[in-house]
Amino acid sequence: MNRFLPLLLLISGALCVAQSGSIPAPTNTPGQEYPRILPDHSLIFRIKAPDAQNVQVQMGKTYDMTKDADGVWSVTVPPQVVGFHYYSLVIDGATVSDPASMSFFGANKMSSGIEVPESDADAAYYTVQDVPHGEVRQFRYYSKVTETWRRAFVYTPPGYDNGVTRYPVLYLQHGGGEDEHGWVIQGKADIILDNLIAEKKAVPMIIVMDKGYAVAADKKPYVQAPGEPVDMNRAFSLLAFEKVMISDLIPAIDRSYRTIPDRDHRAMAGLSMGGAQTFYIVLNNLDKFAYLGGFSGVPGGNGGPVINTKTDFGGVLADADVFNKRMKLAWFGIGTEEPGTMSQGMQAFREAITKAGIKYVYYESPGTSHEWLTWRRDLKEFTPRLFKEIK
Repeated sequence: MNRFLPLLLLISGALCVAQSGSIPAPTNTPGQEYPRILPDHSLIFRIKAPDAQNVQVQMGKTYDMTKDADGVWSVTVPPQVVGFHYYSLVIDGATVSDPASMSFFGANKMSSGIEVPESDADAAYYTVQDVPHGEVRQFRYYSKVTETWRRAFVYTPPGYDNGVTRYPVLYLQHGGGEDEHGWVIQGKADIILDNLIAEKKAVPMIIVMDKGYAVAADKKPYVQAPGEPVDMNRAFSLLAFEKVMISDLIPAIDRSYRTIPDRDHRAMAGLSMGGAQTFYIVLNNLDKFAYLGGFSGVPGGNGGPVINTKTDFGGVLADADVFNKRMKLAWFGIGTEEPGTMSQGMQAFREAITKAGIKYVYYESPGTSHEWLTWRRDLKEFTPRLFKEIK
C-alpha cells in the first residue's frame, strides 16, 4: 500500500482544493497554485520559509502568517473588493515581493499584485476578445528639458501599419509612485481600446503613456540613497514635466506617428497625480488640448487647496462661456469608496467649477476605491466621448 500513498495524498489535496472552491489568482507566476482566491473573495497566501521567525502579508493592512511543521507559512485574508491590489511579504522585517506572484511597479517600488476577478460579463471590456488588436510600442525620445533620453509607451489602433490614416492622440498619465508601464500592465488600456473600437464605441486613436516625472537639466539631479524613501518633491517637478510634454514629447510624437497635430484632435487624461498634472498642463496650454480627463485627481492634488476659478491657471476658468466653447470635454471620475481626502477634494473641486458655470461630465465607479479597477472603468467611460467629430 505504501506505493499508493503519494497518489492518495495528491488526490486528498486536490479534493480539499475542490471543496474550498478556491482558484489560483490570475496574477500568479506560471504553475503557482498560491495565492488562491475563495468564492467570497478571501485570499489564501502561502510561502515556504522554514528558517524564518516571522512572516506577514501587507495589503493595506498587515496580516500575520502561521507556520506548519514543514516550514510553510500561510494566512487567509478577509474578503477583498474585486480589482487589482498591490501587496508584499514581510519576512523577519524585510519587505519583499512574493515569488509566486507577478510584480508590478507601484508605490515607488516593484510589488506583488493580485487581481480579484470580476464576473466574466463585468470584466469583458478589459479582457482580450476575438477582435482586431492594436499594438503597444516603446518610444524613445530625447528631452532637451532634462537632457536625457526618455521612454513612453504608445498604443496604435488596429490597422495603423496598413494605411495612411491620421489619428487623434490621447496623452494618458499614471499616478504617483507608478510609471509608464502602469496603463499598459495594470490598466489594460490597449485591451480596453481594442474592444471599444471594435464595438464602434470609440474612434481609433493613438494613446501616449509617458513617465510623469522630470527634473530640468539646470536643477541639481535627485539621487536616492539605497533604502531611502523617495522624496517626491525632489524627484518630481510639475513645471519640468509640463515643459517636457509641450516642448519635447508632443513634437516628437507628431514627427514620428501619423497624428492629426492640432488641439481639436489632442486630449490629455490621468489618474490621481496624473489627473492633477492633466489639469495643470491642459489649463495652461489650451492652445494644445481640447479635451481633459481627471481620474481620481483634481488641481492641487487630493486634499489640497480648493481651486480659485477667478485667478488660477491664468484666469482661464473666469469666463465660463468662453471656456465651455473652447473645451470640448471636461470629464471627472472617482470611485465611490475612495478615501475621504480624495473624495472630499473631488467634491470641493466640483462645487467650485459648478458655481463658476463650467460644464463637465462626472462619473462614479460603484464599489471601488483608489485603485486600478476604478481607472479602467474611467477609461472605458471617458474614451467613447473623445473625437466624435471624426467619422
